[in-house]
Amino acid sequence: MNTNYQKIMENILKDIDGETLLLHSCCAPCSSYVIEALSNYFKITVFYYNPNISPIEEYKKRVEEQKRFLSQINTKYKVDFIESDYDHENFISLTKGLEQEKEGGNRCVKCYKMRLEKTASIALEKGYDYFCTTLSVSPYKNANKLNEIGKYLEEKYKVKYLYSDFKKKNGYKRSIELSKQYNLYRQDYCGCKFSKNLRKESIKL
Repeated sequence: MNTNYQKIMENILKDIDGETLLLHSCCAPCSSYVIEALSNYFKITVFYYNPNISPIEEYKKRVEEQKRFLSQINTKYKVDFIESDYDHENFISLTKGLEQEKEGGNRCVKCYKMRLEKTASIALEKGYDYFCTTLSVSPYKNANKLNEIGKYLEEKYKVKYLYSDFKKKNGYKRSIELSKQYNLYRQDYCGCKFSKNLRKESIKL
């Protein structure tokens, strides 16, 4: 039986008013709905840590699009932004031997954990009340795995994790609507060169 993480989040939000949230963002389009949904509750800082993205030109393009979106959206509390280091070699080393894994497999799970663990460690270091990620807004991302990792890191770092499944209640659909509204660049692959190659192969088929 799958856990209803959307319901868990709704129960948490009942008691939230101005607490701080370090929100890992994978890209501007995915962050759009999540920020809209959470910014009435939290003082959000978007944390951009995505060393999986390649090539570097793609990474830079997504960073700038994230900044542009944040400069335009109106929220109850100002949304801040932190860009972390582009530690691409760490991602390559971490996923060595998993290059041929299908999207959503073990390579992706390792990538989830790498990015969420960095978020949790920064949340602890800078004193945030909660940490979370936008990743679950995508229908291609496994919310159960993401929340399992979040629970583990919550216990490890002693920072509260915001359980969530942002694709619920038409979250993904709303992210598409907001992307159109703000004219956001929507990439056609997750980010890493392996997912890009798989995308190319699927198009050929």
